[in-house]
Amino acid sequence: MKFSKSIIGIAVATLFIVSCKNKESKSAETATKSDAKKEVAAAVKPEIASFTIDGMTCPEGCAKTIEKKLSEMDGVQSAKVDFDKKLATVNFDLDKLKSDDLVKAVEATGDGQTYKVSNVKTGTN
Repeated sequence: MKFSKSIIGIAVATLFIVSCKNKESKSAETATKSDAKKEVAAAVKPEIASFTIDGMTCPEGCAKTIEKKLSEMDGVQSAKVDFDKKLATVNFDLDKLKSDDLVKAVEATGDGQTYKVSNVKTGTN
């Protein structure tokens, strides 16, 4: 009986040691990835697009996913998606992108059928 308890204790201790090391290395990986944000060159033809996004069901999953996808596009200076207002605002370079490219990217996010864009408005800074 004592032998079984010892084996179980060692197994549990080993599990804690291994899992703690994995968490530390994952944290270091995450920090490295977040530090390596893309370089954003100044826009040659700065433009702002704002549009409504229907189909979002949550701020963390839907809105943040769309915001991240837009932010990663070449030519996008910044992107903000407001879940409560169902509104996206994107600063981009008209020399590299068109507002239609932004709409296509949003509507292609997820399964390609969930999000619908409407009321697209563009203007300069």
